[in-house]
Amino acid sequence: MKVIEVNNDNFKEEVLESNIKVLVDFNAEWCGPCKMLGPVLEQYAESHDNVKVVSINVDNNSDLAKEYNVFSIPCLVVIKDGKEINRSVGLISNSQIDELIGE
Repeated sequence: MKVIEVNNDNFKEEVLESNIKVLVDFNAEWCGPCKMLGPVLEQYAESHDNVKVVSINVDNNSDLAKEYNVFSIPCLVVIKDGKEINRSVGLISNSQIDELIGE
C-alpha cells in the first residue's frame, strides 16, 4: 500500500470505517522531523499490507488535529475499529512503528 493523503472530507471513510488498523500521521510541510518521518512511513506502508498508513496535514485540517488533541508533530495515532488505541509523538523508526501498532 501507499501512504494515503486524508482530509476532513475522506477521514471517516479512510480511517474510521477501515476494516484494518490505520496509522495516522499528523504532520505539516514546515516540520523538519515530519519530513524525516515521511520516507520511513512510505517504506512501512509498502511493506505492511495489514496496516493502512494515512497522512494528515494539520495546517489544512486543524479540526481533525483538535479532535485528536494533536499539539506536537509529528504525531502518529493508531486507530482500530474507529477508536484510538495508541499514539506516539516525534520521530520514530520502523521497529518502533511495529511496537506502536502492536505487530
